[in-house]
Amino acid sequence: MKTINISLGNRSYPIYVGQNIFDQKELLCKHLPGQRVAIITNQTVGKLYLEKVCNLLDGKDLIKIILPDGEAFKNQESLTLIYDQLLKNNADRNTTLVALGGGVIGDITGYASATFMRGVDFIQIPTTLLSQVDSSVGGKTGINHSLGKNLIGAFKQPKCVLTDVSFLTTLPQNELSAGMAEVIKYGLIRDYEFFEWLEANIEGLISKSPDLLMEAIIRSCQNKSEIVEADEFEAGIRAILNLGHTFGHAIESAVGYGNWLHGEAVAAGTVMSVTLSLHMGWLTEKDVVRIVAILKKSGLPVNPPNISIEKFLDLMHRDKKTKNNDIYLVLLKKIGVSILTKDYDFEKLKQVLQKKTFD
Repeated sequence: MKTINISLGNRSYPIYVGQNIFDQKELLCKHLPGQRVAIITNQTVGKLYLEKVCNLLDGKDLIKIILPDGEAFKNQESLTLIYDQLLKNNADRNTTLVALGGGVIGDITGYASATFMRGVDFIQIPTTLLSQVDSSVGGKTGINHSLGKNLIGAFKQPKCVLTDVSFLTTLPQNELSAGMAEVIKYGLIRDYEFFEWLEANIEGLISKSPDLLMEAIIRSCQNKSEIVEADEFEAGIRAILNLGHTFGHAIESAVGYGNWLHGEAVAAGTVMSVTLSLHMGWLTEKDVVRIVAILKKSGLPVNPPNISIEKFLDLMHRDKKTKNNDIYLVLLKKIGVSILTKDYDFEKLKQVLQKKTFD
């Protein structure tokens, strides 16, 4: 087992990464000082793992909250359901929430913990590759709004993250591919050596090699933890973690939440970002070919759905990085070096938005 510590003063916490780490009951229980624990999961994950986690918490006063599965349910209605169940079961400020699931469950549980009784502790147990390498780490929590993704939320760090690679054995292949979009992102924005390693090992990763997946998760979490430590509240460098996300969030909103997986939308958005970087003269054709190739080998889409330029721009203007009506984008100077900028050629952006095929 590998432990990665995120140093944020009194908000510091460990990320545990290993295989079958839930055989170690004390690992979870030492982060649960109170008697009452609320486990929040969804119908799919609950059937597979809820009983196993409950057995680890034998002797605790458990509240089980099971939500519908999918991005379409990352909304105010689901959040209210969590509040209702917590209140009906007399949860108090000493109750710890446990997020057992992927990014949707982690985000909404974290936001519930930030707001219920003005703040209670929570723990992340991510069960998808995407949540293990990205959304469970760093304290971004929230829900979607009909007008945009993740527009309502709060920064709330967990007490720990327990990442068990064994969860990925039951993960559908398209969900694994979606997670690879975020893994590849780290190589693109700041870690060229990691990008080269991914190119060399992509077939094994997609085949769910436990050792390769564990290495990819560890290196992804190390990259993210360094960025979060430098900029916890996204006042600067943390924004580079949004490579492809401004385009990707627009895609998710345009087609309806849940019709494209988050990682799928990020993959298509990444290709749009690197194409604009090419048009700006920063990347080479060879760079773009390599990036498109590894995304396709991961089983990810590289072409966006049919969305008008007007619709794209309208949705992109609602992005959280927009300032004074300027759309800020994460672009690449080269593979492994990224910037957040508004200083790109707007006409070239429109050319990218108009383009329908990138492979």
